[in-house]
Amino acid sequence: MSESETQISDVIDPARVAALNVTLGLEGAAPCPFAHQVFFWDAQAADALGQDGHPKVGGLIPDLGLPRRMWAGGRLRFHAPVRLGVAALRRTKLLRAELKSGRSGDLGVVTLHHVIEQEGQCVLEDEQDLIYREAADPSAPAPVYAAAPSEETLSETRSFTTTQLFRYSALTFNGHRIHYDRDYAREVEGYPGLVVHGPLLAQYLMLMAERGLGTLQTFEFRAMSPVFDFESAEFCSKPATSGLEMWVRGADGRLCLRASAQ
Repeated sequence: MSESETQISDVIDPARVAALNVTLGLEGAAPCPFAHQVFFWDAQAADALGQDGHPKVGGLIPDLGLPRRMWAGGRLRFHAPVRLGVAALRRTKLLRAELKSGRSGDLGVVTLHHVIEQEGQCVLEDEQDLIYREAADPSAPAPVYAAAPSEETLSETRSFTTTQLFRYSALTFNGHRIHYDRDYAREVEGYPGLVVHGPLLAQYLMLMAERGLGTLQTFEFRAMSPVFDFESAEFCSKPATSGLEMWVRGADGRLCLRASAQ
């Protein structure tokens, strides 16, 4: 296996799925779409972690010299239901790692392709986009975000507690301190509060899409601006030519995440 590929084995433990469902406010024991996020932990010793709580780069993900990591989006293709109590294998390949220049400075753009298999069958593919940025600049002007659409046919308002953010971090083995360490989030990364996980926002949109469409075939999302623990957000959808167009709107009307589902 090359440095651009890794694999991790796990068992789809019903107890962990049940804990995720409770964290999301769901009833029942079945894995929800995106439940694989709470498996395939890459557990590293403390000295193998960066300041932000993520594993240090330089292995599968090359060191691009940019310290601030965020989940920018992803594309999922669902082939078969994930089965409880069955061993699973996640194969991960680095698709690209590029340096780019943007309006806010240098950017590192990394794309990983995950394939989840059970008993030799691919049950889903998950293509994950990560962004790496320069260290926060306290003197930089506040970012200006695009306004979210307002023509939804269905919406749900949600808010997030520090307990839920901690539980989701623990279940996904996500050590990024912006989700549970308020001092770090404010003083080091320049956020006004704790940041709600982008995948958690996407998870709630997937649940909405599943209720509207039934079994999902594909889901694609892109993060546009953060949601913080002190605010509520609206989860919105409307019919599209094929499937649903979806988005998350912040309390001030900004676009936080956009998605499509089939």
